Amino acid sequence: MSERESMEFDVVIVGAGPSGLSAAIRLKQRAAEENHEINVCVVEKGSEVGAHILSGAVIEPRTLDELIPDWRDKGAPLNTQAKKDNFLHLTRTSARKLPTPPQMNNHGNYIISLGNFCRWLGEQAESLGVEIYPGFAAAEILFEDSGRVKGIATGDMGIGKDSQPTQNYEPGVELHATYTLFSEGCRGSLSKTLIEKFNLDSESDPQTYGIGIKELWEVDPEKHDQGAITHTVGWPMETDTYGGSFIYHFENNQVAVGFVIGLDYKNPYLSPFDEMQRFKTHPAVKKIFDGARRLSYGARTISAGGFQAIPELSFPGGILVGDSAGFLNVPKIKGTHTAMKSGIEAGVAIFTAFKDQSLDDRVLVSFQNRIKKSWLWDELYRVRNIKPSFHWGLFPAMIYSAFDTMIFRGKAPWTLNHRFDHQQTARAKESKPIIYPKPDGKITFDKLSSVFLSNTNHAEDQPCHLVLKDEKLAVENNLKNFAGPEVNYCPAGVYEYVEVEHEARLQINAQNCVHCKTCDIKDPLQNIKWCVPEGGGGPNYSNM
Repeated sequence: MSERESMEFDVVIVGAGPSGLSAAIRLKQRAAEENHEINVCVVEKGSEVGAHILSGAVIEPRTLDELIPDWRDKGAPLNTQAKKDNFLHLTRTSARKLPTPPQMNNHGNYIISLGNFCRWLGEQAESLGVEIYPGFAAAEILFEDSGRVKGIATGDMGIGKDSQPTQNYEPGVELHATYTLFSEGCRGSLSKTLIEKFNLDSESDPQTYGIGIKELWEVDPEKHDQGAITHTVGWPMETDTYGGSFIYHFENNQVAVGFVIGLDYKNPYLSPFDEMQRFKTHPAVKKIFDGARRLSYGARTISAGGFQAIPELSFPGGILVGDSAGFLNVPKIKGTHTAMKSGIEAGVAIFTAFKDQSLDDRVLVSFQNRIKKSWLWDELYRVRNIKPSFHWGLFPAMIYSAFDTMIFRGKAPWTLNHRFDHQQTARAKESKPIIYPKPDGKITFDKLSSVFLSNTNHAEDQPCHLVLKDEKLAVENNLKNFAGPEVNYCPAGVYEYVEVEHEARLQINAQNCVHCKTCDIKDPLQNIKWCVPEGGGGPNYSNM
C-alpha cells in the first residue's frame, strides 16, 4: 500500500454538524477581529454537509443570535416560527390534552430541517475561509509519542471485502493539527475511542441513549397547520418504556413525524421502527396522513444522559463538543442550541491560545471552565433528574418531573443516576413477544422501502463496517438468550438470522446501514463495533 500524505492545520474538526461548524465559524471570526491568521479544516464523512444530519427539529435561536447576529439577512433557513404547542397522552383509541411542560414551550423557536441548516452553516464557514472536506471519513486518531493527539487520518478508499487494495485504491490522508475537535455527534466512533483511552467518563454516569425514527410527509393543505407542534406520550409504549412522538408542521405543506424510544427498554422483541409505524395508526394521528405522500425516512440515536453523563471534555491535544459529549437537553428534546454553544466556547478557548502563543493543553482546561460558567451548564443541571426518573415508569416520572421543575426549580439536593442501556435488556424467556401488524403501504411501511427513501448507499466491495468482536456470540448468546434483538432494534434491516446447513447464522446487510449506531449501543454483550465505512457512504438525507 502507498504511504499516506499529510497536511498541516492549526485546527482540525471532525464532523460538519452544528457544534463543529460553530467552532470553525467562531475561530475564524475571532481571527478576523484580531487580524490573526489561523487555518481550520473540517472533515465530514457524509457525501456533502448535511447528508448525515437528522433531527426533529425545533431550534432555539439564542446561540445562533450569538454566533451570527445577522442570520436573517444572510438567509438562514429558519422559515417557520413555532406558533402553538400541544402535549397529548395517548391510549389506544383516545388522545387527552395535558398541560405543556415548561421545557416544551416553543415560543420564539423555529421548525427547521437541521440538515439544511447545517448546509447553510457550512456556507458561512467557507465564506470565512474554513476548508471543508465532505466525503472523507475520519477513521483513525493520530498520536504523538507522548500520547498527545496530533490529528486524524481519513479512511483508505478502494479496499475490497478481502481487505486488500483494489484497482481503485487511494490511501487516506493524515491531517495534523495543534488541536483537534471531535464533533461526530452521538456515539462517534473516534469519540468513543478517546473516552475509553483517556478514561474521560471515570467520574460521570454511563451515557444513556434513545433512538429516533423520523419521516417527512407532504400532506393535504387542508390538514396542514404551519407552525403547529405536537408531542405525545403513552401509547404505543408500555408505561415502563421511555418513549414519545413529535409532529411538526413546517413550510410547503410538509410534516415531520417521529418517534423516540429510550434504549434502556427491556423487551428484546420491541422494534422501535415498528412502534413508530404503529403510532401512525392512532386515530388522532392517522387523519393527518390519510392521502398524504411520504417523502423521506431516517433514523439516528441521541445522547440522552444529560448533565450527569457528560464526560471530561478535554484531553491532551483535543476537545469533545456537541453530542459527542452529550449536550442534549432531553426534556426540551433540543440539542442544537447547546451543541452550537459548546462549539462557540471551544472556538474562543482555542483562539485565545493561538493569540497568546500559549500553545499547550492548558487551553483545553480553560474550555471546560468556560462551559461550566455558561448558561449551557446551568440549563442541563436544572433538568438532570427528569430523564432518569422514568426508570420508575411514565406516571411516577411525570409527577416527579412536575415536582422537580415547579418546586425545586431544577435544584433538588439530589441527583438521580443512569444505568447502561445494554444491561437493561431482559432475556427472551422473561419477555412477551410483540406481534406487529403488517404494513399497509399507505400509512405504515416496512424497513426496506423506508431505507430506500433515505437514499442510503455504500460501495459494495468494501470491508463490512459492522464488526463482531466474537462471531459465535451472535447465535450462542443473542439468538439463544435474547431472541436475536439486533433484528428488532435495527431500523434498517441490517441484521437477520439465516439458516446455513441447518445452523443459524447472523447475516449483516451493511449496505442498508443508515449510521444510527443503535447496534453499537444496545447489543447485550457489546459485541458489535460500528466503524466508519468509506467516506461518502451511508444515507443522503434530503430536507431532514
